[in-house]
Amino acid sequence: MNYFSTKKSIIIMDFFCAYFLILAAMNVVTEASKEFKVGNDLGWQQPTAANTSTYTDWAARKRFHVGDSLTFVYQNDSVLEVDKWGYYHCNTETPISAFNDGNTVIELDRPGPFYFISRSQEHCKNGQRLEVLVMGQHHSWDSPPLMAAPPEADMAPRAHLSSGLVVTVTISLVFLPLISTILILLA
Repeated sequence: MNYFSTKKSIIIMDFFCAYFLILAAMNVVTEASKEFKVGNDLGWQQPTAANTSTYTDWAARKRFHVGDSLTFVYQNDSVLEVDKWGYYHCNTETPISAFNDGNTVIELDRPGPFYFISRSQEHCKNGQRLEVLVMGQHHSWDSPPLMAAPPEADMAPRAHLSSGLVVTVTISLVFLPLISTILILLA
């Protein structure tokens, strides 16, 4: 092997490795953080006697990630962040944090459970409490499907997806030019 063919092989290998590193970095789907208004239009208030699971149901229809935030909108009430025991026993004695400004925004800064209750034990016992389970950051290593699956006739309406920014690159858009370039260089 002479000097020029060895150098050409090294350049091709370097190019190939760099190209796949860039491909791997660009093939990550990233979504922007979301802000959730607790209880949607209802806001943060004592639920009616017939609907004590309002906040449990609300949280069950959401997917929370690190970096998202919860906005509590309320009047003549408060929000306490508590531990698990405080949540299940409506204990207002030792909150992690306490808010009473009427418009509280809490950033979900770690994975795991977060627990919130009203300062009023009566409100808490009647269902004004919220548990959210926070997952890791908004990343997915899977590429989105090239074609959407057809809707099923019996499928119930689903919650509206976030309008977060989604960035992705498909392998075929990057891989085909790479193969062409390598074949030209080897010719």
